[in-house]
Amino acid sequence: MNALMRRVVIGTTAISMALAVAACGKAGDDDSDSGSTGSGGDKSIGLLLPDSVTTRYAKFDKPYFDAKVKELCSDCTLEYANAAGSAATQAQQVSSMITKGVKVIAISAVDSAAIKSSIQAAVDKGIKVVAYDRLAQGPVSAYISFDNEKVGELQGQSLLDALGAKATPKAKVVMINGLASDPNAGLFKKGAHSVLDGKVDIAYEQAGDWDDKVAAQKMSAAITQLGAKNIAGVYSANDGMAGGIATVLKGAGISTVPLTGQDAELSSIQRILAGTQASTIYKAYKPEADGAAELAVALLEGKSIDSLASTTQTSGSGDKVPSNLLTPVTLTKDNIEDTVIKDKLYTVAEICTGEFAAACKTAGLQ
Repeated sequence: MNALMRRVVIGTTAISMALAVAACGKAGDDDSDSGSTGSGGDKSIGLLLPDSVTTRYAKFDKPYFDAKVKELCSDCTLEYANAAGSAATQAQQVSSMITKGVKVIAISAVDSAAIKSSIQAAVDKGIKVVAYDRLAQGPVSAYISFDNEKVGELQGQSLLDALGAKATPKAKVVMINGLASDPNAGLFKKGAHSVLDGKVDIAYEQAGDWDDKVAAQKMSAAITQLGAKNIAGVYSANDGMAGGIATVLKGAGISTVPLTGQDAELSSIQRILAGTQASTIYKAYKPEADGAAELAVALLEGKSIDSLASTTQTSGSGDKVPSNLLTPVTLTKDNIEDTVIKDKLYTVAEICTGEFAAACKTAGLQ
């Protein structure tokens, strides 16, 4: 290639690059620190979810959140990341969103205390933060979740109801709680204890870390310690762990012990129909995700959130946060149709697959 040709190619390339940069600027990749609203990057909203083992996040929370944001703000751009259960990864994800110029971040913290400095860093850059489902520490602008102590109370009561006449102060119950660093887990535990203490004997209690394998290990240890025949019931803080626990119970030949859960996962609905899980807690994901999106867009646009978060919760860092707490519901075999099917979370066809068809028919699900 001669010198003249090289100069033509270089000049053409430079022009193309300049046009590309300009186009990117219009697409919303503004990394400025300004908190003002406007076009492009000034309308960027981030969603950070905590793990991939809990099926609700990818299947429900993210799609609902994205759809509501787009409904309220058609020219908003969305950023998303899942921390896969790592607090360190989530901190990096916050940093990445700060760099990208995101203006509002909705975050469900892996570790409510560990994320505090990251939230402070975001707020220092003019970013508004919505605590989603879990109340993170630090200067968050708003919080939306369910009444999590109430969740624990419902779980405890559903276990007592399933035990019936067997619920006595001598009845040995195994309690597998959630991840210790998750503030919700502490609230579930507190609520459950407020109902169960004195009514049954919580003979074995451990954290299952929201992991089915860890929960299964804890359940095996409980059986070894207490004896299979001596266990009257099992409290599991969520459905993911309940799946691991149910497998261990089956392997130990324990088939009539009531087991709780939470999140109304499809597999838990099927276990409830099959009789290997007594109950779960249904927390309608759409109202929660929609509410988070409404808060995020309102904060983005500088609007009041008083009507969207009418109560206040105090975080572990002592910050008083405008909050919206939704109402959870106990789900048993008797109200599957009136909850998850009515709300179109699942269809009868999704629930009543081959091995569960007979149980569905008995339960009146057609």
